[in-house]
Amino acid sequence: MRHLNTPSLALSRQSLRNAMVRAGWHPSATFEAELALGELLANAWLHGGTPAPVTEILFLHNTLRVSVADESPQLPVPQPLNLLAESGRGLQLVAGLTHRWGVDPQERGKVIWFECDLGAA
Repeated sequence: MRHLNTPSLALSRQSLRNAMVRAGWHPSATFEAELALGELLANAWLHGGTPAPVTEILFLHNTLRVSVADESPQLPVPQPLNLLAESGRGLQLVAGLTHRWGVDPQERGKVIWFECDLGAA
């Protein structure tokens, strides 16, 4: 069993929460963004082989964009829903919690990101 870097997860989620509260976002949107960030960080640790992924939080007009960079060039592939599987639902969760997500290959690794729009249903 692999150990997730829980202090970094807690600090990253707290940083996101603080930024969203200061920007006036609704608590339910904040909670959903925190869950999505947790999934991206877990994927960076477990699949990206990156002990300290770089996280970026940006507010662009009425859009929140959160990015997590890891060192693996392997692009994520959403898995088909399997109710018996122990894992493999992370990207489906991110897609369900956010308005958009994607991946940008980099010279070394990749950046996985998601966006949430303020006021969008």
